[in-house]
Amino acid sequence: VQLQASGGGQVQAGDSLRLSCTASGRTLSGYGMGWFRQAPGKEREFVSALSRRDYAYYADSVRGRFTVSRDNAKTTVYLQMNSLKHDDAAVYYCAATTDAAAIDLPLRRAGSYDYWGQGTQVTVSS
Repeated sequence: VQLQASGGGQVQAGDSLRLSCTASGRTLSGYGMGWFRQAPGKEREFVSALSRRDYAYYADSVRGRFTVSRDNAKTTVYLQMNSLKHDDAAVYYCAATTDAAAIDLPLRRAGSYDYWGQGTQVTVSS
């Protein structure tokens, strides 16, 4: 499965962005999905996850500001990011898992994911 994340860019603090994740030639209906991010000099960290049944979970740092969703056609997973802060600046990665636990559970560990996209850069300026 080849995932592609897009939608990153440079925004000002307080602005919004919507990231998208698609898979070449297939739908994402059979996968649990995750969003992770990595800032320079820091480890990759969990942002949000969506189970196959579309149960969502968020990191404390983004809860209430970010929303993960899957479109009705199950071809795209979105990460809507509102009220962006400087600390949100990072390369954002989407990931997919076939782990059976992901049917109902949004998985938070990076090691649970089988497939990763290439990342999209989010820059937040003053």
